[in-house]
Amino acid sequence: MIEYRTPAEIEQMRPAGRFVASVLAALKEKAAVGVNLLELDELAHQMIRDAGAESCYIDYHPSFGASPFGKVLCTSVNDAVLHGLPYDYVLADGDLLSVDFAASLNGWVSDSALSVVVGSPRDEDLKLIETTEVALAAGIEAAQVGAKLGDISFAIARVATKAGYKINTDFGGHGVGRTMHGDPHVPNNGRRGRGLPLRAGLVIAIEPWFLGSTDKIYTDADGWTLRSRDGSRGAHSEHTIALTPDGPLVLTARP
Repeated sequence: MIEYRTPAEIEQMRPAGRFVASVLAALKEKAAVGVNLLELDELAHQMIRDAGAESCYIDYHPSFGASPFGKVLCTSVNDAVLHGLPYDYVLADGDLLSVDFAASLNGWVSDSALSVVVGSPRDEDLKLIETTEVALAAGIEAAQVGAKLGDISFAIARVATKAGYKINTDFGGHGVGRTMHGDPHVPNNGRRGRGLPLRAGLVIAIEPWFLGSTDKIYTDADGWTLRSRDGSRGAHSEHTIALTPDGPLVLTARP
């Protein structure tokens, strides 16, 4: 069921968005060569405790997960692109790290993600990250009252295709509200002018993610982490936005 939020409810969602943005900003600053993924997870966990927030991940156990997630952060490295389960791994020079974080504050959820290279970057990694960010911006721009859901998906896909990337539609954006995942599903590929009419009050996460040379993925032995089938690297960008008569409002905008 798709839920629509009143202007007052959207205002109530702003603190959760600001909190999620602040955590991702802190994680981006912390991520460096020599830092353990478990240190990043603990930093996010401490910020959750300090804010009086709640993790959306620890007890999360959907049908595609082998067990409850058990951590507060998704950390996907190199050929991993989504749902990366933090483990005892020390970031090395040139690693491409994608961080996805969702939390609930005052009963409202926000969800956001970013990708960075630690240490010395490769040009192809920087291009991949930039493409996800440009696609995210295009998807947000297309999220206008009176448009269609397919307009968002089409805008994302156009950026990816122009850059030469294939698109997997198994996972994508989603509704956000009192829980982390709700209707509608927002695929990263679609037809312009088709699908759900976009109305004011719709709150969704838009999240382009691309792999360097494939659209095929598999689940790691940990039961969670999604990796590319050919070993190519992945990147992921995401924001939670609210549709308003004045245009899309990015609730998780980072400073």
